[in-house]
Amino acid sequence: MHCGTRLVGSFVHSLVLTDITSGWTECVALPAREQVLIVEAINGLRPRLPFPLMGLDTDNDSAFINDTLWNYCQEQSIVFTRSRAYRKNDQAWVEQKNGAVVRKLVGYGRLEGLGATEALRRLYEVSRLYINFFQPSFKLKSKRREGARVHKTYEPPETPYRRLLMRDDIPAEMKQKLERQMELLDPVMLLKQIREAQDMLMAFSENRSPETVAPDISAFVRSLATSWRAGEVRPTHRQEAKPGRWWRSRPDPFAAVWPVLLGWLEEKPDIEAKAMLKRLQSSGYGEFPDGQLCTLQRRVRVWRRQMVRQLVYGTEQPKTDGMRIN
Repeated sequence: MHCGTRLVGSFVHSLVLTDITSGWTECVALPAREQVLIVEAINGLRPRLPFPLMGLDTDNDSAFINDTLWNYCQEQSIVFTRSRAYRKNDQAWVEQKNGAVVRKLVGYGRLEGLGATEALRRLYEVSRLYINFFQPSFKLKSKRREGARVHKTYEPPETPYRRLLMRDDIPAEMKQKLERQMELLDPVMLLKQIREAQDMLMAFSENRSPETVAPDISAFVRSLATSWRAGEVRPTHRQEAKPGRWWRSRPDPFAAVWPVLLGWLEEKPDIEAKAMLKRLQSSGYGEFPDGQLCTLQRRVRVWRRQMVRQLVYGTEQPKTDGMRIN
């Protein structure tokens, strides 16, 4: 079992434990990076693991390399090892889950306070079931090097739950317990609960009170087809929608000559904006470079849209001298 912490500083931390063989992953939200909390988190996770915790391999963080965790491992007959100095690939399994689980669910922003810790705990409580029972992952089978190229072979993607069922060293009682737990799980409901926990976590990241929404699984299922339009799902990566711009970012180059252009359009409604610009350039009304063609085309489109609205629907013609151009 590999483990590691993230987010250095006085912020909410994530303790991640990953089983190398099956890929079973557990995450714990910690309000501070402290050795006593690490021991309490590991001790609380052990009854939930589908296998006995025989060994613990950590990085060289001071939250792990201390007498408190060492004495706990000695008392519980847990083999304690650490990664080698300057060998960051020794923690490749847990670092992979930091990206595939923690960063995918939460993002890269920092959270602070007990309220955010509780919200993150709820998110990890629900996501652990979805990740371990329904989310398959690849596992490296072999790797060989030919010159500068590395050829990797992967096992077929499986969920941690399926990998545990295929192992002979897992007791039959534990396999039956996992199968009964699997029968009671609904992946759609779990995904809905993950989204609700992310929304609550987002409220804490924005320093606002979380909103309680009545559960409606049918509405959630209908929204899955268009959920991609909502954008980022990670709470700390979401951005508030920006209001539409109603003002002009630059002066209107055709404001002074618009009455003249309006007369040309009323005389010949199908005239092209390009022809109007050439006529302006040769009529002596001012300097109008070719780069202003797009602006004139937008103004002509707006005018024609207003004319169609007036002729087809009989609505009153809006004023054209102060029309808004995006």
